[in-house]
Amino acid sequence: MRAALARLRAATGLPVAFGGLLHEAGRLRIAELTGAATGALRGLGISSGNGLGGKSIALARPCAVTDYREARHISHEYDAAVAAEGLRSVVAVPVVVRREVRGVLYGALRSALPFGERVLDAAVSAARDIEQALVVRDEVRRLLSVTREPVAGAGAWEEVRAAHGELRALAPRIADPGLREELLAVCGRLAGAVEPARAEPCSFPVALAPREVDVLACVAAGSTNAAAAEALGLRPETVKGYLRAAMRKLGAHTRLEAVVAARRAGLLP
Repeated sequence: MRAALARLRAATGLPVAFGGLLHEAGRLRIAELTGAATGALRGLGISSGNGLGGKSIALARPCAVTDYREARHISHEYDAAVAAEGLRSVVAVPVVVRREVRGVLYGALRSALPFGERVLDAAVSAARDIEQALVVRDEVRRLLSVTREPVAGAGAWEEVRAAHGELRALAPRIADPGLREELLAVCGRLAGAVEPARAEPCSFPVALAPREVDVLACVAAGSTNAAAAEALGLRPETVKGYLRAAMRKLGAHTRLEAVVAARRAGLLP
């Protein structure tokens, strides 16, 4: 959220941006502010249907007002906090994940001026960045819950392997460096997990480039080169190059041998 708010201000020149995630059904708490002159908005609880943000939650779509205190199509439970910060024009954009509102991002001016298309598009784009981050965090939590439970049977391990490949494909597309590092750390934990039936570990260390591991993770999930290229946002020829390099380093002659060798080396789950 913090990084998305900073990017929004940098892209639009808005003096204030703030937001938060829903912590219970239909209720949000403002937790992140950038450019604020006071602490009036911090910790403010927003209920669905109340104020501009609450309206955005209820409708699951962006809402904006040119002059907050004079706006007739919103309720005014939060006028005191908005006035204390000196805000006039405000836009609220919901963060929607799988059709569920998970948070709201706000941008604001201290003058009563209409927002242009550039500002509205940037706010929607920032909300989508947060949406992507939440999707990944949800998947990370799911994976962590899987790793905490005893793994029983080949089917459970295949689920872990498939999710590992999907997360590795997502990682390069995550703009937030902290989230990307967290994601890769989880992938590393999964790769280091030992399947009960796994053969003896590799007797020599193997170092693969991150993209080589990404390609092998796709191959392990049954992807063709074309499917791996689409998932990773690469050209098929580039995927072939990474796969050849990985096979050479692993001493493998086939795709299957490469996957097996990578698992023995602790590079794949």
